[in-house]
Amino acid sequence: MSERPGKIASLSAALLALAACGDADRVVSRGAQEPSFYRSLAARGARVDAQAARDMISLYRRNNGLADLSIDETLQQAAQAQADAMAAANSLDHDVRGSLDMRLTAKGLRSVSAMENVSAGYHTLAEAFSGWRQSTPHNKNLLAPRATRMGIATAFAPGTKYKVYWALILMD
Repeated sequence: MSERPGKIASLSAALLALAACGDADRVVSRGAQEPSFYRSLAARGARVDAQAARDMISLYRRNNGLADLSIDETLQQAAQAQADAMAAANSLDHDVRGSLDMRLTAKGLRSVSAMENVSAGYHTLAEAFSGWRQSTPHNKNLLAPRATRMGIATAFAPGTKYKVYWALILMD
């Protein structure tokens, strides 16, 4: 019997507990009663809550025996540029602005283990995270043992097929 349903139930319970914790500014959007990972990003000016994403991904990694991630501002900028470029091109494509290595090198970053998850059409962080976990190559990136830093971003493009474009960059 697979352990996956148990892990998913455990993760879901942990996420609900996280949403109920007293650090409301980080987990619950101001003025709203729903956790930020359920807030729709299909709106002008909407931005993914990078701290909530880091916490969610780090909890998942801890449940799999891996270290937490930290948010890296340069990776945040690189992820935002990638999400914006995909939205502008109406294209879900890792290489819409060049290879990941080329884009990171242009930002002054060097890594032997940088990886990127891109996706589109998910309107919430919870949906994107769930989709990445269910995709073998995306899940492999989430659980990359050498990853220590991350940047995550979304771009909303109402006139496009997917509406919301996602970029997550992980590196050592």
